[in-house]
Amino acid sequence: MRTRPLKVALLGCGVVGSEVARIMTTHADDLAARIGAPVELAGVAVRRPSKVREGIDPALITTDATALVERGDIDVVVEVIGGIEPARTLITTAFENGASVVSANKALLAEDGAALHAAAEKYGRDLYYEAAVAGAIPLVRPLRESLAGDKVNRVLGIVNGTTNFILDKMDTSGAGYSEALDEATALGYAEADPTADVEGFDAAAKAAILAGIAFHTRVRIGDVHREGITEVTAADIASARRMGCTVKLLAICERAADGASVTARVHPAMIPLSHPLASVREAYNAVFVEAEAAGQLMFYGPGAGGSPTASAVLGDLVAVCRNKLGEATGPGESAYTRLPVSPMGEVVTRYHISLDVADKPGVLAQVATVFAEQGVSIDTVRQQGKDGEASLVVVTHRAPDAALSGTVEALRKLDTVRGVASIMRVEGE
Repeated sequence: MRTRPLKVALLGCGVVGSEVARIMTTHADDLAARIGAPVELAGVAVRRPSKVREGIDPALITTDATALVERGDIDVVVEVIGGIEPARTLITTAFENGASVVSANKALLAEDGAALHAAAEKYGRDLYYEAAVAGAIPLVRPLRESLAGDKVNRVLGIVNGTTNFILDKMDTSGAGYSEALDEATALGYAEADPTADVEGFDAAAKAAILAGIAFHTRVRIGDVHREGITEVTAADIASARRMGCTVKLLAICERAADGASVTARVHPAMIPLSHPLASVREAYNAVFVEAEAAGQLMFYGPGAGGSPTASAVLGDLVAVCRNKLGEATGPGESAYTRLPVSPMGEVVTRYHISLDVADKPGVLAQVATVFAEQGVSIDTVRQQGKDGEASLVVVTHRAPDAALSGTVEALRKLDTVRGVASIMRVEGE
């Protein structure tokens, strides 16, 4: 074993960063044995140096992150500060000064991953980011390495624990959205400002990363169709239950049937209770990968939190340090297919549409005519009426999203349709 330690700079020392530092200290002997050399925490960049950080030598703390990554003797930079800047500049500076990078920054990778990969390749460094997608769940490396010889056609999963917790509580306890969000916040599953989670931004960033790796093409967060869960109601949950379904916020990345394009989308969807994703409870994540040779693979586990995310960071750290010792680099960006990302309007799926209608003869015929004129085939219809008011629930066969949009627009013009109560896609069948 080499006795000279590999030096690690840690950018950020919050929930994840502090856990990374703790594991590096408490498991130092095991890490050294697995890597083939000891690893040494050489510096920790933070914004608030006065905060007490148990187990970390105060002499390692600095507020000058730039100076830390410019030192020249740093072998690996671990970036867990998040956001676009200064993380982007710090990572590229690290590459320029001889360090490889382990990152958990999904927002930056989804926005500017191509440029970061290009910088890593230019300077002969590693860029690893297992922790950016699903916490402790090994997902990036299996897609990037284990399935490198296969053809992945679809990635379908729950990649945000906050929204899964909220929807699970709405389903199992009958709570409304606000009540379930309050419980998630009290338990620490939701941030004080939950927008990134509940509006789907977090899941969309992860979908962009997964689609890019799975399909060997460049997908940015702006390419991902995004819908959150704030409009999901107790009535939607009840309708799903009547259909033998539950509601989940899904990230779905697909290769077109002709192989000429891909799609990436995040939105709530009804899935059958028989589907394995339906049983994913509380704040857990799970992802299905469908490949031609391997078939269906499912990855399941805690998708967030200090310890789970730190586990993924340390796994990458071990891999990068091994590469350093072997004077090699791991796999970089694979974007050779250059497939275009199709707009949401071309995505074909099923829909559950709930309408408020007048309770009088001929309404169902009018509604059915609109669907037929738009080329959307109806699978089932359920109608209830009382005192001149009625609800009509229509479940369609598979149709393009653009056709569904045209259908809803036409339905709203009918005098007998008082309003469109909800629209939700149906997946997993």
